[in-house]
Amino acid sequence: MSKKVGIHWFRKDLRIQDNASLASIASQVDELVCVYLYQGQTSPNSVAIDNKDEAIGKHRINFINQSLIQLQDALNGLNQRLIILPVNGSSSLQQLLDLVDELNATHVSAEWHCGFNERLQWQALQDTLKESAPNVQFIQENSSTLYDISQFPFSVENMPGTFSPFRKKLEKYCEVKSVAEKLHSLPRMSDLTLEKSMCSSTLAVANNHYPKLAGGELSAHKQLEYYLWNTDHISKYKETRNGLDGWDFSSKLSAWLSIGCVSARQVFAELKNYESARVKNDSTYWLFFELLWREFFHWHHFVYAERLFSASGVQGIVRSRNFDPNKFQQWQQGETGFPIVDACMRQLSKTGFISNRGRQLVASCFAHELGLDWRYGAKYFEYQLIDFDVASNWGNWQYLGGVGADPRGHRQFNLVKQTEIYDPNHEFINKWAN
Repeated sequence: MSKKVGIHWFRKDLRIQDNASLASIASQVDELVCVYLYQGQTSPNSVAIDNKDEAIGKHRINFINQSLIQLQDALNGLNQRLIILPVNGSSSLQQLLDLVDELNATHVSAEWHCGFNERLQWQALQDTLKESAPNVQFIQENSSTLYDISQFPFSVENMPGTFSPFRKKLEKYCEVKSVAEKLHSLPRMSDLTLEKSMCSSTLAVANNHYPKLAGGELSAHKQLEYYLWNTDHISKYKETRNGLDGWDFSSKLSAWLSIGCVSARQVFAELKNYESARVKNDSTYWLFFELLWREFFHWHHFVYAERLFSASGVQGIVRSRNFDPNKFQQWQQGETGFPIVDACMRQLSKTGFISNRGRQLVASCFAHELGLDWRYGAKYFEYQLIDFDVASNWGNWQYLGGVGADPRGHRQFNLVKQTEIYDPNHEFINKWAN
């Protein structure tokens, strides 16, 4: 029998465990090559909304680099290594296509992802290889969401358009998918040596403003253990979740979830273990509640696809398409004159982090007080945020921009009142905005 050679394309699944596509291809091939297509940091000029390429700033690229180094270490422990291929030229897939040809690959796998552009990219890979390598088998499994599409008590095309009915139906009718059995081995690597690949040791890594916010599968599980088992901070999460600064007021898991260093199902499973062993209360439920918000936005993006990036949003409502470069720059640099907004924006610029409450306030200011096109704010967040997630980021910005999945419509926050509630002594403002 001819040798079966597989390629697993790591995308937003930078982990070994609970990775169904990786496990599936590993069970079907004799040799395996693990690949990551490396885009690298982009210029701030790419914040322009007509640029379809993903905009990646220094904070997120640092987190990705840390994650790739840990992934490489994990693969080394399984007698594998990560082939990092830099993306060059007009076709981001060309290096991968060349590799399929060089290896005479028989199988190609990647994790399913809700993203419109990610799905287009996977389809483009299939379409191209059907012409040049028609016998290649494609493997794509979903380990990125809590539920599979087959579990829903509704057709996904007719899923509820707002969060609350979506959540209630899932909680009533669906069980979260179990975490896969631990993967202990992988097929041997192909003998082919790829001199053109980047070495993970050449990836530039800087210190994070928050030292615990380091990328990687191992780091993700350390944070999960810290927030649940080591400190019991989870037991007070509902009371602390609206904090603006610091490490312990929220789980911070969104960063690792965003590029798949940990799966939502792994977080849920550990949460259930904690509830069984320690305490089950409103705060532990609220972490699940936040995972359900993530779930909603992921399937929401799957249904609405490119409309997530449309000025009129999923509602088809025309709001402001105004773009004032001076106001935009003031907002970016934290010079709007609204102290709570300015503090949040300077925190974001310096650290790549902004709290959930802070995101709502700066987005509300952007759309209402400044009257700017919400898409520019969403694109800037895409560039700056360590934990950028395409579905959650663009879905939330539509929500605050009055064109998304908000049943109340044009939601605006009173910035003075919000400051009185969440920063009454101006400790946060004094730290970041002065």
